Amino acid sequence: MASKTFAGAISDFGADAKSKLKNAAIKGEPEDQLRNPLETLLHDLAQIDGLPPKAISLVGETTVKHLKSRPDFAVTVHKALVGFIEVKRPGKGADPRKFPKDSHDGEQWEKLKFLPNLLYTDGNAFSLWHDGELDGKIIQLDGDIESSGAKLQAPETLRALISSFLQWQPTPPKTAPQLAQVSARLC
Repeated sequence: MASKTFAGAISDFGADAKSKLKNAAIKGEPEDQLRNPLETLLHDLAQIDGLPPKAISLVGETTVKHLKSRPDFAVTVHKALVGFIEVKRPGKGADPRKFPKDSHDGEQWEKLKFLPNLLYTDGNAFSLWHDGELDGKIIQLDGDIESSGAKLQAPETLRALISSFLQWQPTPPKTAPQLAQVSARLC
């Protein structure tokens, strides 16, 4: 069996997501329909970048007690927590700074922005956040998750973003003020 390519992983993601989002028999919450295709996409991209098939695990609806929040996924690589993923319904976007502050999503962002490694996605766009700061740019897929199906495409920068997310390593504070700043974000 041939190895999956980046383009193939994106195509499969598009086909799986469209199938779930456009199911004629029954409708579910759009955000929830992206979970399984997204999990498969992350596994595929991790393997393309050389991680063993069972190296990553996505654990759904993991409570982060100190933030009183529950991101859609906690992600481990080789059984070590590397970050969290927040999934929004298609069309909502991947820039949480644009969510109205008095909305559920805006209030949730005010909590989640303290996480050191957070991936946001609505299936059409992906963004990576470190301690509330955008890392790089928001990456927009070519096509629409609800209609493109297997024709969905993505720039190679998405592969780099996912790789960066999965390879994240904490930066230990080197000074007392840095330690105080890290501790304050968690309190």
